[in-house]
Amino acid sequence: MLVGGLIIGLIVGLLAGGHPSRLLDIRFRSAALLFGAVILRYGTELALRQEVPAAAALRLPLFALAFLLLLAGLWRNRSQPGLPVVGAGVAMNAAVVVANGGWMPVWSQSLEFAGLTPADLVPQFHRLIPGLPDTASLVHLGFLGDVLPLPLPIVPNVASVGDLIMAIGLGWFMLATLLRGTDLIRVPATAADGQPPRLLGIHTVPLQRPPASALSQTGVGPQTGFSHATGTLGGGVRPRTVAFEGRSWLGSVTGASAGSIPGSGLDLAALGGAMDLGPAYPSQVPTVLARVTEHPYVRLALDARFSAFWIGQTVSLFGDRLNQVALAVLVFGATDSPLATSLVFLTASAPYLFLGPIAGPLVDRWDQKTVLVVSDLLRAALVLLLPVAAAVQLWLVFPAVFLVTVVSAFFRPAKAAVIPRLVRGEDLMAANSATWIGETVADIAGYPLAGLFVAFLGAELPLAFWADAATYVISAILIAGLLIPPVIRAAGPAVGSMLSRFRADLVEGLRFLRGQPALFQNTMVSTVAQMSIGALLALTVVYAKDVLDGTLVAYPANYTAVEAAIGVGNLIGGVAVGVVGAHLRKGWLIGLGLLVMGLAQAFMGLTSHVYLAVALAGILGIANLVFIIPTQTLFAELTPMPLMGRVIATRSSLVLGAMTLAMGGAGVIAQVAPVGVVISAFGVLTMVMGLLALTLPAMREA
Repeated sequence: MLVGGLIIGLIVGLLAGGHPSRLLDIRFRSAALLFGAVILRYGTELALRQEVPAAAALRLPLFALAFLLLLAGLWRNRSQPGLPVVGAGVAMNAAVVVANGGWMPVWSQSLEFAGLTPADLVPQFHRLIPGLPDTASLVHLGFLGDVLPLPLPIVPNVASVGDLIMAIGLGWFMLATLLRGTDLIRVPATAADGQPPRLLGIHTVPLQRPPASALSQTGVGPQTGFSHATGTLGGGVRPRTVAFEGRSWLGSVTGASAGSIPGSGLDLAALGGAMDLGPAYPSQVPTVLARVTEHPYVRLALDARFSAFWIGQTVSLFGDRLNQVALAVLVFGATDSPLATSLVFLTASAPYLFLGPIAGPLVDRWDQKTVLVVSDLLRAALVLLLPVAAAVQLWLVFPAVFLVTVVSAFFRPAKAAVIPRLVRGEDLMAANSATWIGETVADIAGYPLAGLFVAFLGAELPLAFWADAATYVISAILIAGLLIPPVIRAAGPAVGSMLSRFRADLVEGLRFLRGQPALFQNTMVSTVAQMSIGALLALTVVYAKDVLDGTLVAYPANYTAVEAAIGVGNLIGGVAVGVVGAHLRKGWLIGLGLLVMGLAQAFMGLTSHVYLAVALAGILGIANLVFIIPTQTLFAELTPMPLMGRVIATRSSLVLGAMTLAMGGAGVIAQVAPVGVVISAFGVLTMVMGLLALTLPAMREA
């Protein structure tokens, strides 16, 4: 797997215009640590194969020392793109090897699935685990062992989660090396004008305008705090960082991204992403390569801090999709109750309703890097408890899920506040867009992969939760290794005054909304229309098992296919609105988006054909973005910036509250009515709201 990561990075780098000669320019700090670690690691294994008594007696300290040296060497080189990610993978492998006394555990089922036998293992390093997961394997971190089967035709293998992370990091390092060789034109770390260093070239390839900006007459800049909303459920708005409703699960809220932080004392341009890019070299760079290396996305990929942060968050998002599928299958399989299934989704969303606006001001007072690391570690521990709680009493799952979301309510605003300090001001919009892309990729690819993994696990479903916990650990390790500039801030208000301020903000936000007919009507229509999303989120797993024909696509794969189709639709809808939205009235787009979204959901609930359901889910995803993007643009254009936070907080409280109630209400109704009919009924409600939006003059003419 590690070699595969390097090869993929090499191929992509060459296709992007890199040159192999740049590999000769690689320079490592404290290279002796890296080489010493490799020699000690494989030298110990060789000595064990030769049955050297001293090696057998000291296997644990020798392997531990090898990992420690390797981590120290990678830490010394953490400014190299991709190497912080490699370090996270090494740390995970080190933890499991040390926890098992110097052995790497291998899951027998993965070995069999890969087409291998116990005879193919290295007996001096590997130890077979016949049963996983169980309490003993949890204590010994068996879920971090070699549990990922790779049934490749030529070189079948099993790998650990750490191996996967290392492969991603090595591929990233190879790609960055080929594109960012030392013969690129660069200025010194301290430029003559005192500005942060930047790549030099003939032209900069402009980043395509985001959908919201394309719709706006004046343009919606990153300073508005608005993000690319990519889904349909979310919640919680913090002051100074705004997000519209996006689909959420246990702290993964699509559509939440960073904006500027006025009044915080933070100079984004001065603090964001300043890196030592090395000395200047004579120019022999082709124009095409110069343009490629100056593209904002490429600059972010070559930024070791942001690339490590992005990979960690994207891996964590994949884990969240796996968690969602596994928990829905677990609860519905154990209870066969639509009500219980909807309640677990309600439990996972409710904390945002009352904690979202409060968590932001608190996080503003704390060290945000510490908040991120502690939140990830707490979520990892809580997710590990989910299968244990289910084994004791199923109802214990609900408080555990609730606590995961409580912690996530603090992670979200801290993440949004950190991104502007990781990148240059000129790259902030691209960083927000890259975060949106990672979330969309997790929707599109994460759900199908989660379905396959859950089906593969079968009765060993708890391993899915352990894998999600591992993704939180990866994120914590990567964030802990980041150098994040501090924020100079004034002392914040006490909790009691923040609650009073929140109530005052809601009142003032509602007063402003009532004075703006277009915004007020939009909020009221959205509050009712978006209830269908709450019902759909709560009942999709029940619909997939009880309504869809499982002969074409078996459950739970059909469930994940529907979820993935919504993600694909979100992506298509976002791009389409960005291309043609500027030529259409926002009011008409909002009304038509709601109308088509409700129509697609109504027909989806009435069909049992899985392919038709997937197609309708894709249409629903497209229409959802046709509604959300012009809505966020409308609010950006009509709301004064000093009022933006409280106006969006008021709107989000109303919309999210309605969606949360719909989750529980849909489960109750589905106890006495067919689940497909319930989904369709909520879709019809959204259709009616779409028609209403097209008839209200203030909304239609917006």
